[in-house]
Amino acid sequence: MAALRFSASDPQKASAKSTQCAILPVGSSLRLDDAGRALAKDSAGVLSAALKGGEFKGQVGETLLIHGPGDAERILLIGAGDGKLGRGDYLKLSRSLARALLASKAKDAQMHLGALKVNSGDWDWLCQRLATDLVYHGYRYALTLSKPKPAPSLTRFALLSGDPALVRRAKSALNRGAQAGAGINLARELANLPANYCTPEHLAKEARKLARSNAKASCKILNEKAMAELGMHSLLSVTAGTATPAKLIVLEYKGGKRGAAPHVLVGKGITFDSGGISLKPGAKMDEMKFDMGGAASVLGTMQAVMEMALPINVVAIIAAAENMPSGTATKPGDVITSMAGITIEVLNTDAEGRLVLCDALTYAERFKPASVVDIATLTGACVVALGSHASGLYANDDKLADQLLEAGTTSHDRAWRMPLWEDYQRQLDSNFADMGNIGGPGGGSVTAACFLSRFATKYNWAHLDIAGSAWDSSPKGATGRPVGLLTQYLCDRASAD
Repeated sequence: MAALRFSASDPQKASAKSTQCAILPVGSSLRLDDAGRALAKDSAGVLSAALKGGEFKGQVGETLLIHGPGDAERILLIGAGDGKLGRGDYLKLSRSLARALLASKAKDAQMHLGALKVNSGDWDWLCQRLATDLVYHGYRYALTLSKPKPAPSLTRFALLSGDPALVRRAKSALNRGAQAGAGINLARELANLPANYCTPEHLAKEARKLARSNAKASCKILNEKAMAELGMHSLLSVTAGTATPAKLIVLEYKGGKRGAAPHVLVGKGITFDSGGISLKPGAKMDEMKFDMGGAASVLGTMQAVMEMALPINVVAIIAAAENMPSGTATKPGDVITSMAGITIEVLNTDAEGRLVLCDALTYAERFKPASVVDIATLTGACVVALGSHASGLYANDDKLADQLLEAGTTSHDRAWRMPLWEDYQRQLDSNFADMGNIGGPGGGSVTAACFLSRFATKYNWAHLDIAGSAWDSSPKGATGRPVGLLTQYLCDRASAD
């Protein structure tokens, strides 16, 4: 999809220009406002006839595309219901509009407000949502397809309002929504790539590219030798069975005050997870290319933060590795020593995400962070608990947990807080090491979080288990979550700090 440009203006300034698609929200009463009546007149009765025909009822999110002879080649009607809309209704409307508009083949579009009565407090949110949805639904995977699906034609979208203050607010919100959408799509693209394309080195190249694109950013890549010198033997135990070298990727963005404590994002970057010696079943093993969804979301969030030029300091740490079986692979029962000096009995080599994350969490201490959030496709148990609708949220600080939950609600990239009680910790007891890397069949997502919590005692920390939310199996593909949540969280922190 070509770069999609967003704008906002007064309808009087835009009315003289023809557009390939005029978008008009119409309520369940089917009454038209002044802009609607002008479009009806310009369409030589085609719009009025369509409304009288009964095909369109004006229900929230309902769409009808009309081809007419006027200045607007197409008129897209979008149902606005009875006018008493909440954010759930706006979300439904925005998604339906994006799908219908992108399917229309129009290259540019102008949206009149019509029957859409937006509360001032929801205006910025709706504008941002419209832009995010248009960018999101415009994504097409193409890299390894000889005949990919054609990209949408839309290159320009304008929102029309007669209120100058709303126009100014709309411009900013539309741009921010587009930047968030682009970050989500970067995460989707990286996660969708096959594992023979998206290797730890590929993730490192993407991080370097982001750093080169912004004067306030820098990137450092630690190889296996450097990790060994730091004592990261837990991370290195995961990569022991593969010929593909692991990378610890550190991407810094210094957009805030000099010396201000950064917010740290830690991403699990297992670019393919066979399970190691504890080999996974063959069915759906191809989906284990998505096991770097946490790393993908961190890079997508960093892109959005940089493009928004947020006045905040952010550090991204990505533990990137492959988990493969071979004669050199870590074996069940092996005992390894983490960077923190804690010894771990590897009871299951398929519980590898926590083994790479624990060393990355220890490494995060050196930044003296304001907060640390790790993101990982960590446990199938989280999928059982929450399905695909919510990411599992664990935290050692209530304020941080509330901030992330609020950001998830605002962005509709929701999370649900799970318990991190001391009662679960004893499930990690081991006779041969300080702890085991699994806690048995009960509460698998909780004990995984308990494992990580032991390496995050020196700062405010949260863990997002995105095993259910990072990708879909039908149709197969990455969702880009939780880039929306993380971007909103950092926007909120930038405003508050």
